[in-house]
Amino acid sequence: MNDLDAEDRLRFEQLVLPHADAAFNLARWLLRKREDAEEVAQEALLRACRFFRGFHGGDARAWLLQIVRNTCYTWLEKNRPMELSVEFDEELHLQTCPTPETIAIAGDDRERLSRALETLPPRFREILVLRELEGCSYKEIAAITSIPIGTVMSSLSRARRQLYSVLTNSYHKEAVREV
Repeated sequence: MNDLDAEDRLRFEQLVLPHADAAFNLARWLLRKREDAEEVAQEALLRACRFFRGFHGGDARAWLLQIVRNTCYTWLEKNRPMELSVEFDEELHLQTCPTPETIAIAGDDRERLSRALETLPPRFREILVLRELEGCSYKEIAAITSIPIGTVMSSLSRARRQLYSVLTNSYHKEAVREV
């Protein structure tokens, strides 16, 4: 924060730093390892500080989360490029039933939900985390991910279907084991 004058430093502390937990949360879900997420979230906060003079108002949380997202994908490209190439085959997993949230709540099994979320490709995890865990609007997600709102909505729908599929399969496997 040495690059900022006292007034900008105060604005940064008031506008951006309150969202440090959301930044770590997004990094944690995208990268899946706490240590990696801590490193990347810290790097993203440093980048945000470095470029804060270019922030001219608006939604500071969305601005920071966009930096976190970009930093995560840069890190993934460098350290785990295979994860980014995995995509979900919609034809194999297309189902229409209760939502993944309903299954998780009914089973009251946060651990199963966490494990299922971690199996999703990073782009689906990010959409679900931003919407369901961080409470971002479609507009905010579109700004953070730099994709159109319609794509956000369709990606969220596909992510929920994939999560449902994973949760359903794990539930059925556990039920078979118990019998």
